[in-house]
Amino acid sequence: MALRRTEQRHPKADGIDLLPDEDVLARLAESQLDAATSVRDALEPIARAAMLAAETIEKGGRLAYAAAGSSGLMALADALELPGTFGIAPERIAVLIAGGAAALHTLAGGPEDDGDEAGRAVREAGLGPADCLIAVTASGSTPYALAALEEARARGVRTIAIANNAGTPAFGLADIPIVLATPPEIVAGSTRMGAGTAQKIALNMLSTLMAIRLGHVHDGFMVNLKADNHKLQARATRIVATIAGCGEDEAGALLDRAGGSVKIATLLAAGAASRAAAEDLLEGSGWRLRPALSMLRGEAHARKHAT
Repeated sequence: MALRRTEQRHPKADGIDLLPDEDVLARLAESQLDAATSVRDALEPIARAAMLAAETIEKGGRLAYAAAGSSGLMALADALELPGTFGIAPERIAVLIAGGAAALHTLAGGPEDDGDEAGRAVREAGLGPADCLIAVTASGSTPYALAALEEARARGVRTIAIANNAGTPAFGLADIPIVLATPPEIVAGSTRMGAGTAQKIALNMLSTLMAIRLGHVHDGFMVNLKADNHKLQARATRIVATIAGCGEDEAGALLDRAGGSVKIATLLAAGAASRAAAEDLLEGSGWRLRPALSMLRGEAHARKHAT
């Protein structure tokens, strides 16, 4: 049986343990760059997956991630950052990782073979037709990821599979398959390296495009961030000041009036009569700032020509 790509030996691995340190690191860096480049070949399915995720969140569903081992850590990192970066409510995100909370302390290999745990996790999360599940597995055949996909499909959940080998079982269980054709690892089979790097990039791209389509990014600014520390409060102030073209002191005052919402503060700076009026504009625009600003300008134009 032919070895899958993620288990093959890298052609530049021979004698690597005999090389000087900097030469070893150069080969490791090169292999990471090659892995990152592989994501470019998956832009089309990543875009479709992002649209599915955006539609899920917009319609009130939940986005779930299911994975084991290193892939689980990549999924967890992406999922946990969505509330703070893009203001997506934590209850709209679910993370199913093999081994549960214990995996965050000891990343044992055994739980990835526990398909029963995966099926149970999907059921306990209460996932259904309104939701979407992203399964991440370097090999494409991890029992935990496969069982999560199977149970999700049985419950009417839309599914996305990310794997680093083509033609693997995970893709037969996914509505949207995403193959990240990374080269063999410098340390054969150590998919925390190149495969993990590609997974992290693909997940970052998927969730960021999702957030853009949800209206949470405006001209490269995270306008739906949750400013729950001093750094993010300062960032929110700078964002409002830049978009609105006002000083930071004024932006800070507007943020206070807006309850910390960058979108509402920006609309207040642009002439919205009140926080309630700004919220009405956002509700009418699907909570997207750009069309809300256009609506506000249209209202101002109409008032000007009515007088």
